[in-house]
Amino acid sequence: KLRRELLAEATGGGGGGGGEGFDVKKSGDTRVGLVGFPSVGKSTLLTTLTGTFSEAANYEFTTLTAIPGTMKYRGAKIQILDLPGIIEGAKDGKGRGRQVISAARTCNMILIVLDCMKPVTHKRIIEHELGGFGIRLNQEVPDITFRRKNGGGLNFQSSVPQTKGLDRDVCTRLLKEFRISSADIFLRGDYDIDQFIDVVNGDCIYLPALYVMNKIDQLTIEELDIIDQMPYHVPISGYHRWNMDDLMEEIWDALKMMRIYTKPKGQIPDYDEPVVLHAVKPTVEDFCNRLHRGLIKTFHYAWVWGSSVKHQPQRVGKQHVLHDEDVVQIVKKV
Repeated sequence: KLRRELLAEATGGGGGGGGEGFDVKKSGDTRVGLVGFPSVGKSTLLTTLTGTFSEAANYEFTTLTAIPGTMKYRGAKIQILDLPGIIEGAKDGKGRGRQVISAARTCNMILIVLDCMKPVTHKRIIEHELGGFGIRLNQEVPDITFRRKNGGGLNFQSSVPQTKGLDRDVCTRLLKEFRISSADIFLRGDYDIDQFIDVVNGDCIYLPALYVMNKIDQLTIEELDIIDQMPYHVPISGYHRWNMDDLMEEIWDALKMMRIYTKPKGQIPDYDEPVVLHAVKPTVEDFCNRLHRGLIKTFHYAWVWGSSVKHQPQRVGKQHVLHDEDVVQIVKKV
């Protein structure tokens, strides 16, 4: 209940709105947010990746607003958002924390920038602050069907054994807190109580995240070996521009983006401006909708060149699943 109230204040009207400088228009094919404590190198990283100047200095809270920049990689335009540093208690409003985390919720991916010389507990604090605002990092969306009903009681079903304490009685007690007495619940996996509450609330977002370990130029080889045991991490030095290629590659892989090239009839494919798709196993219909919402209404069939077809080219329908770097030519109805 408290989280819902905080989210409502941060995203709705009243005194908890986005705040000046936080309402940045989305641009490009996707958006990546830089989140971290003050003075960990977020502004330097933004400048290194995008060329956009973001003031960097050796004192805390240099950045006071959200500063956008655009990184071009493999033909895609990726908007990088440099957010002000957050502090412990941000989810409760400290240091404009609600506005910062609300801006992070608009991103497709989070880069948590950490100073290698600072305690590793900073990682857990940031995860706790983001989690308190309904941001789940590197987690799959629970495959739980939850439907409210006007009557009929609780219909609880599970396709797998529940080993984490979630059963019919627990769900009944939890739903009483939400004043829900009748609902259909179907679990297709082994989930815990917190995951079930997230589904009932319906306000959580699930984002990929990378832990960017900055300032590795100040570490020894032994210390780097310790950091290497951390999952989802990328060691870099923003100041010296070390390992930036690996970071951009990791961002690309985490966002699961695909490049599809268009081919007008009688012309060569346009390899300079690919259409970037995010969906897992995107179809020709997803490709059409990315170009224009009305295109699918006049769609007849498509010619596809690439690894998704056996013949070059091959005629396909709108449900055909595309692969990265396929070439597509749309044929409209006459």
